[in-house]
Amino acid sequence: MAENRSPAPLDAGSRAWTLLAAALALLPLLLQLVPSLAFGIGATALAIAALSWRRPMPALLRLALALAMLAAVLWVMGPRFGRDTGCALLAAMLAIKPAETHTLRDARSLAGFALFAPFAAFLLDQGPLTMTLGLLAALAALLALQRLADAETPIATGAVPLRRRLIATGKLVAVGLPLALAAFWLVPRLATPLWGVPERALARPGLSDHMTPGEWVDLMADDTPALRAQFFGPVPRPQQMYWRGPVLWDFDGRDWTRPRWLRDLPTAPAAAQSLRWDYQIEFEPTDRRQLVALDLPTAAPAGARLSFDYGLYAAQPLSALTRWRLQSSPPRQFEPELRPMLRQQALRLPPDRNPRTLALARQWRREAGADDAAIVARALQWIRTEFGYTLDTPLPGRDGVDEFLFGWKRGFCEHFSSAFVVLMRGAGIPARVVTGYVGGYRNPFGGYWVVRRMDAHAWAEVWLPQRGWVRVDPTAAVAPERIYDTLEDRLGAASGGGFGRELVRIGDFGDWLRRGWNDLVLGFDAGRQRALLRPLGIERLGERGLATLFALFAALALAGMAWLLARGERERDPLLRAWHRLGRRYAKLGLQRAPHEPALDWARRVAAQHPPSGPTLIPLSRRFADARHAATNGEREALLRDLRRHRPLKHPPESTP
Repeated sequence: MAENRSPAPLDAGSRAWTLLAAALALLPLLLQLVPSLAFGIGATALAIAALSWRRPMPALLRLALALAMLAAVLWVMGPRFGRDTGCALLAAMLAIKPAETHTLRDARSLAGFALFAPFAAFLLDQGPLTMTLGLLAALAALLALQRLADAETPIATGAVPLRRRLIATGKLVAVGLPLALAAFWLVPRLATPLWGVPERALARPGLSDHMTPGEWVDLMADDTPALRAQFFGPVPRPQQMYWRGPVLWDFDGRDWTRPRWLRDLPTAPAAAQSLRWDYQIEFEPTDRRQLVALDLPTAAPAGARLSFDYGLYAAQPLSALTRWRLQSSPPRQFEPELRPMLRQQALRLPPDRNPRTLALARQWRREAGADDAAIVARALQWIRTEFGYTLDTPLPGRDGVDEFLFGWKRGFCEHFSSAFVVLMRGAGIPARVVTGYVGGYRNPFGGYWVVRRMDAHAWAEVWLPQRGWVRVDPTAAVAPERIYDTLEDRLGAASGGGFGRELVRIGDFGDWLRRGWNDLVLGFDAGRQRALLRPLGIERLGERGLATLFALFAALALAGMAWLLARGERERDPLLRAWHRLGRRYAKLGLQRAPHEPALDWARRVAAQHPPSGPTLIPLSRRFADARHAATNGEREALLRDLRRHRPLKHPPESTP
């Protein structure tokens, strides 16, 4: 019968290496989760690692912790299961795993299981920080596994120094690098994924097809990039950069939404001006389908479509960074003939809401007669003289527009655009709310324009005879002296000090590096793949040809990996490696050792053919032969030193008196 052996216990050093590898693997995943959940999982992982350092936690306590973590994840993420929910559950499981890690086998399981965390992080983000942290986690896991292997089968030379472990791990990485590069460069870039990946349970910040009072405060406080734009030719002024997104028609007294039935209508007619902007946008992931374009796009790029009101929508959810080449031109006329059905939709208001606003609108109509432009100008003048801009506003009640126009007289773009459109509709002027972004700033390092999520904006469009839809931005009408509270003030971006300028420059440089990563790695598509193969004389290669070429390179890489690994297995002993290097030195003199020739016989043959080396080579070979069978640590270290130093002698050594 086989002897039953209990699992080898885990020493303190091996435990520390394993926990460090697990922590580094968990870090990139935590950075992609909801901050409150990430903090809770991270704190739990630290507490469990400390409490279970000497002995495993009781099974009932581990079960209670697992149930508590599951409940916390579902509480934060909600009942809908998505990629981020699965990643959060994986992070929670990894945080609890050290509670039962007490043997070498448990530690190997933890180190291997931890490697799933950085791979899962790539489902949520493919940026350079995630890649760097993932590589560090993989390196730490390999070092931890090496430490565990040495702890289980101690070698005669004692503990292996960290430097030697790093060298061995670096060799493993170098062996697999050719196959990884071949996979990156040659695997066909497919238009659709090979398998379905669920969407996120919690959507990323981005534009939506509805607008609710107070909803945009969080989005407008986010200074991360929403898109980057590179212009080819004329560049619009920042005041002209209205990045058009969803157009909202329906108003129920509180929320603005985009009606679904408008999506099936053909694009409205528009006559463009002679000015034309040619540009490319790099759109950050949002998990939605809404894109933006400068007002107005002339056509939809491949993979997207223009809605009836010139909103731009992608065919697939924008779960990864995408690039779009677009052209836009300011409209000279935009739907100059408005169909009765659309006119009715653009005038519709809930009958029992905001009576003071509707009464004022009807008064203005009586005083202005048929002059719609005069009513628009009067509303803008009222805003300019009496209204202020601030982010500090209360939530509106039942008659929110009345409260804003006749009570607060302060707000931000949501309030101004909504109230303005309601006022115009009350006066009989067709109007609608347009959402998107406005402005942007030029990155001095890359020469491109950055539009941040905090640049989210809402404005209005009114329909005027002979002109059609005309853009009106009531928020921009606020007098500068009545701007009380801005996003720049809250984020501290308005600081003009030297330190503040340096922080801005560092941020611009970091964004330029991120754009380079997007271009070189995330933007490596089928076109870039063809350009890579063109110097080899391959102008165009289909998916089957690319697969064949990859299989060829992969076979070569695998053959090289097998040869190197077999060679490393044969020469795992440092004494054997040093002996083979010594033999290669003599091979340069034509004195190579035959494969079947014992070490001492070869040394004697060399001494006969090259007498100067005999007095040192023969004793050295005898010591090597003896050490292969048995030797103390000190003898092996001394022999290893002498083997590395030995060189063929050109003259006989001088005798010692």
